Amino acid sequence: MTAPNVEPSPSTIAAAGARPACVPRRSACAILALSALAALAIAVPAAGKEAPPKAASGDLSGSWSGGGWVSFSSGNKERARCRAHYSRAGANSYNLSATCATPSGSASQTADVYQVSPNRYRGSFHNAEYNVSGSIRIVVSGNSQSVSLAGEGASAALSLSRR
Repeated sequence: MTAPNVEPSPSTIAAAGARPACVPRRSACAILALSALAALAIAVPAAGKEAPPKAASGDLSGSWSGGGWVSFSSGNKERARCRAHYSRAGANSYNLSATCATPSGSASQTADVYQVSPNRYRGSFHNAEYNVSGSIRIVVSGNSQSVSLAGEGASAALSLSRR
């Protein structure tokens, strides 16, 4: 049962066949968008699964998945699960597309990141659906990565592992 004067979550709206309306809840949408990116960034190998072959140090190419936390400007925090795919854009840069889900809903976004040291990347992300942008930082360690996102009063921290 929904509490009085509380807007339905984006997943509830989507289940009803409507597009989520985030104008009045811009900070919540920003956080959801951040969680999608953050999930891209932090890697934790799944228990019971054999680790994929080790990629070149700092290489982001390919698919990653994992999860972490999103902190909303309201002070609320939610767990997030994400899937991300990196494509090489240049000698030291990548294009990223990611989708993340929290109990409040899901969001997809894109990012462009560039290498700042052997295992560190920085860049910017954008969620076109909610018109939310911000910064992303990634630290790669073998087949895992830590991702942090910030923008529009929200932040996210994720761990991802190579799929």
